[in-house]
Amino acid sequence: MKVPGLSADTSLRTRFDRIRQVTVALASPLSPEDMMVQSMPDASPGKWHLAHTTWFFEQFVLSRRPGYVTRHPGWMVLFNSYYQSVGPMHARPRRGLLSRPSLADVLDYRRYVDDAVGEWLEAGDDPDLATLVELGLNHEQQHQELLLTDIKHALWCNPLRPAYRVEGWAAGSSRPVPLRFLAGDEGIVDLGHEGAGFTFDNETPRHRTLLQPHALANRLVTNAEYLAFVHDGGYREPGLWLSDGWATVQAEGWQRPLYWQDDLASEFTLGGVQPLDPEAPVCHLSYFEADAFARWAEMRLPTEAEWEAAAAGLPVRGNLQEQARLHPQAATPGEGLRQMFGDVWEWTASPYVSYPGFRPLPGSLGEYNGKFMNGQWVLRGGSCVTPCDHVRASYRNFFPPHARWQFAGIRLGKDL
Repeated sequence: MKVPGLSADTSLRTRFDRIRQVTVALASPLSPEDMMVQSMPDASPGKWHLAHTTWFFEQFVLSRRPGYVTRHPGWMVLFNSYYQSVGPMHARPRRGLLSRPSLADVLDYRRYVDDAVGEWLEAGDDPDLATLVELGLNHEQQHQELLLTDIKHALWCNPLRPAYRVEGWAAGSSRPVPLRFLAGDEGIVDLGHEGAGFTFDNETPRHRTLLQPHALANRLVTNAEYLAFVHDGGYREPGLWLSDGWATVQAEGWQRPLYWQDDLASEFTLGGVQPLDPEAPVCHLSYFEADAFARWAEMRLPTEAEWEAAAAGLPVRGNLQEQARLHPQAATPGEGLRQMFGDVWEWTASPYVSYPGFRPLPGSLGEYNGKFMNGQWVLRGGSCVTPCDHVRASYRNFFPPHARWQFAGIRLGKDL
């Protein structure tokens, strides 16, 4: 992780205050009861997200400051996520049992830590402070996404199908954008982060990769196209599925994407149950479903190298968190690749492994990314709940192949 050119100055303090406030604002439509719910082991309660992101600043930033006193020593166990090297942690599947501390206590904890970090930023007496704070802010933005994806799953589990947000929710206007394939770069290309700005360690080092002749779809796969797969018996045809994928379909009884309703004409959204927009990108798919659809379409998923080579140099612009739509929107007409950033995270055909020469961060922060390079698949491009200044062409998201609750969808690729 590197942050060339950043220093502990007023601009970083402003960014710190803004991002921390966004997290609280995203949680503001939720009741204290909503903030307690943990709908599955992979998800966390909203209150835990608010506390854990604060714990991160206390553990990895403030603990470095001489004389700093931890506000609540016992909370260092409650809100540790997976950092074995810093001490014990509360079991992940049991986070929803933490009725205490209260939501009010957690918000007070956030204010205490925010004041302490802000005071240190103003002092600017630690040369590594800016780098650590920037890592904490990017970590916070990851949890902003998780806060929304986790509460969506929790609300969907309620038979009343309550909405996270009702005001301002409106279906986007849609007209078909023809599916076309655009030839990508071939030969040796340089991939991985370069230049100024924040980067996670898993985006480095920059390295060379050989690309074979290929093409990428100009837009994402739509609900209408995926519905054709469903109607054609895609969930009943084992020949389309990886072995573990077919076993998961059978064990879980999958028949359609997560959040699609039985009528196949509506879906659960953060705005409650809404009509299914046929031209909007299909989302909340697992890697297994994305791969099976690509086989059915006689195509394949892009590799992460193909995706990054195509995205390099493109502006980070699209249906991202700042648009506040909180749901994928149909592609707009135009030339070139559409929807490369925002709308849905795009599954790739690439397992999440290290780049040649990869070195994790030193110390406890080395647990951030590297230890998860096993049994996961890479997604690219961000989604409708990703902050615009958090994503970039080299950004590598990763999830296990069965995960469906993230805003994840499909861009097709093919060999030439």
